Amino acid sequence: MNSAVPKPLADLIEAFGQLPGVGPRTAERYAYYLLKSDSAKSSILSEAATRLHSAIAVCPKTFALIEADQQFSPLYTDPKRSKKTVAVVAEPFDIVALEKTASFHGTYHVLGGLLSPIDGIGPDQLKIAQLVNRIDEDEVEELILATNASVEGESTALLITQQIGDRPVKITRLARGLPVGVDLEYADQITLTRALEGRQTLL
Repeated sequence: MNSAVPKPLADLIEAFGQLPGVGPRTAERYAYYLLKSDSAKSSILSEAATRLHSAIAVCPKTFALIEADQQFSPLYTDPKRSKKTVAVVAEPFDIVALEKTASFHGTYHVLGGLLSPIDGIGPDQLKIAQLVNRIDEDEVEELILATNASVEGESTALLITQQIGDRPVKITRLARGLPVGVDLEYADQITLTRALEGRQTLL
């Protein structure tokens, strides 16, 4: 960092620069914004970041993020939600996306990623064994594989299906199709394949 920039400011710019998707210029803008703002904003940001690891835990059942003083995820313990239906997602924030629809009333299971040998993520790094245990313990009737429509997502879904074996559970996938406004020629192979598989009868 240029010596014309005071070290505390340079340290903050460097810290912001470590965040994914934040380049040098963006990191500088964030840092300068805080410097020019009321010090209370910096204090709020600092306190929130400091408490992050101590105040957040992982649900031992669903592996969703929970507050540290909670034993299980509220989305699991809520009596209005069915433990018989489980949506399997890759990451905790995938739950947020599904919850925004307000149309799913089952529970969730977070895998902690997707199969990706190139990134060193194999079956042992995912919460698949725990998912199989949940199927038995909660007598799960339907498993919704809500993983991405990517090579990694499809490989993970296939592995889960294999691990479940002959257990009497219905396995479904989120419907895939062509996004509104996208021309056929620009659609990728996986999207087109899923669109064909999920085609609907009009007449």
